[in-house]
Amino acid sequence: MVYSLNFIQFQNENIMISNNLINKTVVITGASSGVGLAAAEAFAQEGCNLVLAARGKEALENAVEICQTLGAFAVGIPTDVSDFKDVEHLTEEALKISGTIDVWVNNAGVMATGRYEETPIEVIDQVIKTNLLGYMHGARSILPIFKKQKYGVLINNISIGGWMPAPYGTAYSASKYGIRGMTECLQGEVSDEPDIHICGLYPSIQKSTGNMHSAKYSGLDFKIPPTASDPKKIASAMVEMAKNPQKSKFTDFSSLMMKGMYSIMPKPLINTTSAALRLLMKEDSETDTDGNILTPSKNPMRIYGETMLTPTKKSKNLLITGLGIAALIFISRQLRPKA
Repeated sequence: MVYSLNFIQFQNENIMISNNLINKTVVITGASSGVGLAAAEAFAQEGCNLVLAARGKEALENAVEICQTLGAFAVGIPTDVSDFKDVEHLTEEALKISGTIDVWVNNAGVMATGRYEETPIEVIDQVIKTNLLGYMHGARSILPIFKKQKYGVLINNISIGGWMPAPYGTAYSASKYGIRGMTECLQGEVSDEPDIHICGLYPSIQKSTGNMHSAKYSGLDFKIPPTASDPKKIASAMVEMAKNPQKSKFTDFSSLMMKGMYSIMPKPLINTTSAALRLLMKEDSETDTDGNILTPSKNPMRIYGETMLTPTKKSKNLLITGLGIAALIFISRQLRPKA
């Protein structure tokens, strides 16, 4: 596949221009929904050439269309980041655009919550493969390109889960701690390459579709709090990181606060939050779901997800029914003969 671009090439493509991402090639994994889709939109608005990756072809095509509507050049490459051959193919296709890759965003991730012993082993394995190995595959594929170019920015969207465990998210926590370790180790490896940057982002829980797509076991079906962070905020942080790389960044105050609290009183914090989730667990498993762990994410494929205050279809129907009954009572009273 060869891509035809209608833009003027910079005379020297080997020089990263600070604060200017126009025509830079950016690869984003997990770009079909949630934070990944928000990132795709944010980089599209910067005039970047986007290479979007995700497992679901239809949702990926929709993300590409959104970016093209914003005026950006964008292509979608169906990719399972847990398969290194897929990631190599993604890299090869991205290089066909201009011969370089300027920014790579490791973002694809999945989550499973519930008692560890009640979580299927194939789900546990896939969480590690997608989250940890997926990021390692991305880094392994792009670093040789960066070293050949003598520049490049790798952004790892790690989450606060890289600093404190997610209650009843054992596999997820293991993967995030691992990504943080990989990031910090690679920062040492490229310390002699002044224009190659390995960056770690540590956001708190997001008001994205991530929780809606996640796997849930032990009857644990919870909604994210309305105070969760805006996915577009971390997308903006990614763009800023691409322009002005930093080794690490906490993208919101709550993530920084949680890191501080956990460093001061780790046991009380994890025990208290775990106890709170236990209250939400049910004996039956009717709500259990494998989510998007073993198969591509399903609808809704958008940036924002449901929160505790988001009205569901059922609640909307109940509200409409209630209003209808109230209206009938009001009308009947008005029509009742007066004494």
